[in-house]
Amino acid sequence: MERVAFYTLGCKVNQYDTEAMINLFTAADYELVDFSDEADVYVINTCTVTHQGARKSRKMVRRANRRNPQAIVAVVGCYPQVSPAEILEIDGVDLIVGTEGQSRIVDLVEQAKRADESLNFVRDISEAEDFEEIPLDKFEERTRASLKVQDGCDNFCAYCIIPYTRGSVRSRRIEDAVAEAKRLAASGFKEIVLTGIHLGAYGKEVEEEIDLVTLLKELIEISGLERIRLSSIEATEVTSDLIDLIATEEKLCRHLHLPLQNGSDKILAAMNRDYTVQQYADKVAEIRSNIPQIALTTDVMVGFPGETDEDFEATYQLIEELAFSDLHVFKYSKREGTAAAKFSNQVHSKLKKERSAKLRKLADDLASQYRKKFLGAELDVLIEEERDGSTDLLTGLTDNYLRVMIDDQDQYRKELIEVELNKLQEDYLIGKITKG
Repeated sequence: MERVAFYTLGCKVNQYDTEAMINLFTAADYELVDFSDEADVYVINTCTVTHQGARKSRKMVRRANRRNPQAIVAVVGCYPQVSPAEILEIDGVDLIVGTEGQSRIVDLVEQAKRADESLNFVRDISEAEDFEEIPLDKFEERTRASLKVQDGCDNFCAYCIIPYTRGSVRSRRIEDAVAEAKRLAASGFKEIVLTGIHLGAYGKEVEEEIDLVTLLKELIEISGLERIRLSSIEATEVTSDLIDLIATEEKLCRHLHLPLQNGSDKILAAMNRDYTVQQYADKVAEIRSNIPQIALTTDVMVGFPGETDEDFEATYQLIEELAFSDLHVFKYSKREGTAAAKFSNQVHSKLKKERSAKLRKLADDLASQYRKKFLGAELDVLIEEERDGSTDLLTGLTDNYLRVMIDDQDQYRKELIEVELNKLQEDYLIGKITKG
């Protein structure tokens, strides 16, 4: 039995794509091994959103070659999609595949074994018209499963390379998404996370009257599926219908990740974001008035070209005012091929670092304040498959994105149980099981 190893960089969509490719290899009688082990095939699913992602992708190619110089090394995903020649110049690369064509990965690897030179199967992503279907019914060592229902983006934010790596919006057929969700529920997954590059755009390119709410209503009816979580959605695409559905359907998690990016209208306009600060704040107010105790998390970028101290201060104050329960902070990374790469007013790296540190400190404070609100509450917790490595406690998540630790028996793994939250410790809550 030949062995295959994977290394994945980047977003939840990449993680889903890797799981789908793992399924293809195991169905072809490959043994899945850790990337640190010797394998016959190494697949590196890359990210190129930042320079760091591209640099680490190259590092993992070299590491695979050191572990087994005779192995087939396949580099797939966003990095080869935009820079195929750059990838092919790396010693030891046998095969490159972009963000389309991964459904054929096993066959392409077999072709690479017979070839005398590196093979390039990167296609023009602008020609992709349909969602690439790769059936998936299991995840390796996971408690919750992702369900990819959409790919591509048409927004062309000034800083973002993704539309060039993923192409235009392509939505999965509802019947295919529902069928996969049923298989995952039958395999024992209690929660699925809806994933896409631009999730809120689901259905916009098809002629039928479908949207994200239509899909969610179908998924809610699946027996055995107890939770549905949205991975990320633009605030402008959180409709009143979606808010009402989350407010009334227990299966839908009270958690929305709403990318903000900046708290200055000037910078939002330069980024080519399609909302103002006031529109964003109004949407947050609407959501919170209809869904009490909802967790609202966000992404924020510091150091976008032209960002002044005043712009940063506006961002800081807005985040403090909106009191997000968690915050992902990113330093702007110049990406060739994007509009912002040509902007002359780049921000110095030292200033980016200082601003990032300030927002990360604020994020920690806000997260702690959010957790404190739930001391004494009883909430349902989905227990993870594995115990926490540092504490040896059972660990799990509430629907509103609270990390909970529990000192109890292994019988509760992968179960949804009621827990009383009675202590705050570092970045999680300590709980006691009240009933299953």
